[in-house]
Amino acid sequence: MSIETIAYRAEAHVTGGREGQAKSSDGALDVTLSTPKKLGGAGGQGTNPEQLFAAGYAACFLGALKHVASQEKVTLPKDASIDAAVGIGAVEIGFGIEVELKVSLPGLAREEAESLVEKAHTVCPYSNATRGNIDVTLSVV
Repeated sequence: MSIETIAYRAEAHVTGGREGQAKSSDGALDVTLSTPKKLGGAGGQGTNPEQLFAAGYAACFLGALKHVASQEKVTLPKDASIDAAVGIGAVEIGFGIEVELKVSLPGLAREEAESLVEKAHTVCPYSNATRGNIDVTLSVV
């Protein structure tokens, strides 16, 4: 799947890998990176790629939910939220990740919420990028 027209391009500069620094070209993001103890690191004060991916996927997915809800003429609750978990572990040829998104849409009927989540999973750029590559588990909570 090729993008017809790039609407926005994010840029970041990273030094030091998992023990380094990540900065966006516009300065909005400037974070220290550190490896969690469970991955053999020191577990410092910094964040890590899995946390950044979890936050990015959840934010993007909530945006996709808002998009499909507007198309369906459904008002999402103001307190709609997503709890995202990204797991990392060994695979046959290196390392892989998996994602779990727990979507909370208080006040919406379960069937309607599940339908919106399915549709959002179809249009979300993160979902499209990961589809067929990693396990993604979606649930309405």
